[in-house]
Amino acid sequence: MKVTLRQRLKGDKISLYLEYYSNGKRQYEYLNLYLTPDPEKGKLTNAVKEENKKILALAETIRSKRHLEIQNSTYDFHDKEKLKTYFIMYMEALAEKRKDSKGNYGNWDSTIKHLKKYCPRDIQFNQINKAFVDGFRDYLLKEASTKTKKAISTNTKYSYFNKFRAALKQAVRDGILKTNPAEMVEGLPQGEPVREFLTLDELKTLAKTECKNELMKRAFIFACLTGLRFSDIQKLKWSEMQQSTELGHYIRFVQQEDKRI
Repeated sequence: MKVTLRQRLKGDKISLYLEYYSNGKRQYEYLNLYLTPDPEKGKLTNAVKEENKKILALAETIRSKRHLEIQNSTYDFHDKEKLKTYFIMYMEALAEKRKDSKGNYGNWDSTIKHLKKYCPRDIQFNQINKAFVDGFRDYLLKEASTKTKKAISTNTKYSYFNKFRAALKQAVRDGILKTNPAEMVEGLPQGEPVREFLTLDELKTLAKTECKNELMKRAFIFACLTGLRFSDIQKLKWSEMQQSTELGHYIRFVQQEDKRI
């Protein structure tokens, strides 16, 4: 691949740009560097000539750098196009991949909704920087609320900010971003979850209480006595059951409190 420094008259200045040529195709990178052309009458001053010389040297340095990057496979022509990708749209695509997990998808979806409140107009990756990440963090801390205008919990803020950071991290993996600006921003604190426990007397009362959904009642008592989550109980198979101490306690407890089992 060949990298050539080119010049093009643009208004009253000469614009410098790089031309990349490979397999019969050309691509261009404008350097935002400009030379002062010779005037129609007279000559350039020595100061202007010296300035032009310095600008040309800088452009040549960039050309050499690009050539070396291409040789080392660290420069991608598509980088600039990737950076024009819209971030919220990208997050929505990541969320769609998580639709099989309702809880996880719900968190991603809620994060996106808050991101749209913080940034009503979608933003391109080339506009995302530390200040943008800091801004979303502050929004979650000070402004984010539920539909009923109640402040969201500490752990919910923690979860939403982590989803936001995960999207930026994935963008680095996908080659859209070179670096993750979220790595320069402190994460949100995680609060201690409040866990509620039923006493043995409360469980006995529950076992005696009638319930329209008897299966749900039994599953709840089983979860209380074994420590299994409801989602784990839903997936539990008889082939996975063992006569453990916890299960024995459950069977004896229910047999004593509910003669119908």
